[in-house]
Amino acid sequence: MDIVRLLPDTVANQIAAGEVVQRPSSVIKELLENSIDAHATEVQIVLREAGRELVQVIDNGIGMSPVDARMAFERHATSKISSAADLFELRTMGFRGEALASIAAVAEVELRTRRPEDETGICIRINGGNFQGQEIISCPVGANFQIRNLFYNVPARRKFLKSNQTELSNIISEVQRVALANPQVGFTLIHNDVLQLQLTPGGKKQRITQLFSKTIGKSLLPVGIDNELLSIEGFVCQPDTARKKGALQYFFVNDRFMKHPYFHKAIMESYQDLIPEGTQPNYFIYLNVNPGSIDVNIHPTKTEIKFENEPARWHILMATVREALGKYNEIPAIDFDTADMPDIPVASVDSMPTYLKSSAPAEPKPSFDTSYNPFRSMSSRNNSPFDTFEFMKSTYAEEVLPSKMSSVIDTTPVHTQQEEEMFTAADNAARPSVRYTQIAGRYIASSDRSGLQLIDQHSAHICILFSRYMSQLEKHQGMSQQELFPEIIEIAPADVPVLESISDELSALGFELDNLGGGSFAVNGRPATMAGSNNLVQLINQMIDVARDQVHKVGDQLNRQLALKMAQIQSINYGKNLTEEEMNQLVENLQELPDYHHTPDGKKVVATVSVKDLDKLFNS
Repeated sequence: MDIVRLLPDTVANQIAAGEVVQRPSSVIKELLENSIDAHATEVQIVLREAGRELVQVIDNGIGMSPVDARMAFERHATSKISSAADLFELRTMGFRGEALASIAAVAEVELRTRRPEDETGICIRINGGNFQGQEIISCPVGANFQIRNLFYNVPARRKFLKSNQTELSNIISEVQRVALANPQVGFTLIHNDVLQLQLTPGGKKQRITQLFSKTIGKSLLPVGIDNELLSIEGFVCQPDTARKKGALQYFFVNDRFMKHPYFHKAIMESYQDLIPEGTQPNYFIYLNVNPGSIDVNIHPTKTEIKFENEPARWHILMATVREALGKYNEIPAIDFDTADMPDIPVASVDSMPTYLKSSAPAEPKPSFDTSYNPFRSMSSRNNSPFDTFEFMKSTYAEEVLPSKMSSVIDTTPVHTQQEEEMFTAADNAARPSVRYTQIAGRYIASSDRSGLQLIDQHSAHICILFSRYMSQLEKHQGMSQQELFPEIIEIAPADVPVLESISDELSALGFELDNLGGGSFAVNGRPATMAGSNNLVQLINQMIDVARDQVHKVGDQLNRQLALKMAQIQSINYGKNLTEEEMNQLVENLQELPDYHHTPDGKKVVATVSVKDLDKLFNS
């Protein structure tokens, strides 16, 4: 009995959709690329529930005829290529003809489209890969795709979608990539009737500033070269904008976004010794090459691209970026033209004419009396350190209050021996019984009968702050320091949903943020422990990084990560000299914790060197 059979088209399309359409952002990517290929100059994206309920993309491109509109939903139906040879001359974003068929297989789709030369348009409806019908309608020129109930017939895939904030963040990231590659196109993004993005057509630098912040815009350093092998343009950012996480790193080839670890290494080589270890630079690099020298048909998402002669292009890229950074770091020297300047001798007094020597100013010679002391009597004063006090006391007593001062001076309280012992005991009790010493601005050392105890001051402070922040998060009782003049911070559009998803946690820590729209937030209050701190923007961005990394975790896990990050940023750094009182307070607060030997991320806080180990150091 034969067991091999041909799968129905609907099943085959659902299988293909698993590779092409992974989440709502995948739908956005495919539809935006179609709009770009249709020469659209304005694109509007409308979302409901981060794309679960609705993804609508409207453009003013060239539109489609009724026949083309119907054929576009068939598998491997495309207008971009007609033969295998065309794969090596691609100048369009799409070419496989799989996107629309895959989307239609897992959603309810409606397309309204019209060409400029047609008086009427066409409306086509497809549900779950099954054609529902078409009708002639009146509509604007271009295309209007409505994708509803994504993955309604694939419940397993729908169940694994992330939260709305996470999915919206992924959508915005996808829009950013297409918008950066096509700055000549205007984009508008609306989610649940709230405007998220509004990008006007312009140049590359303007688009980068629109999408991210003016701070990034001011740090852009242009790069550019044009030769037969490779054309490069774009921007790298100044070294001081490098980040540990969330760096803005974009490669484009022929206006197509790509990921290329090999070329990324060339950028990192260019920044060698310019940025701290563990940080990443920001860059926006646009490559233009002969389409025949690259292969984009590697991965379903078309973000992995192979290049011919990659090593040569690697060196060109590194040299171009190094040149841009070199121009930024170069300090121009003031170079006076001294080629024809006559020698001018330095004048001296001996070389002056006689009539000038007499009027030449003499060198000043200060004079002073080394024996003068204003607090010492010339007749009876000796060198005792109490002379000044005795002199002032006697003068004031004799001239100002001759009758009262002597009685005041003579009424010094006299205590019994028992009282003196009580005061001495109370004074000793007020002082700590253990003396602490700071070593190398890193460790707090103390000794006891067991040996030498060392405390890492940075890790110890992390433990203390972590405990406080966790208590605030659990009780929602964070102390906030109100800002007299609220600070305005700018957040990347893709990070806004992530920031809003942890608004309750930030409020519990003491942050008071007001969304002004367009990625701008007013900081009306900050945690009391941050009063006077200047790293507010850095802290907010790191909180966003934590939330993005912990999207699959909820509740206590996220709180722990937020509290730990706050503690790490706010803790005292290595090299800070502490007073004896500060060391005493730090150790006292540390020892009040139930477990203080390790930080929440597992780093050792306290180490003990026994007397036996100390003996080995000297008797070995």
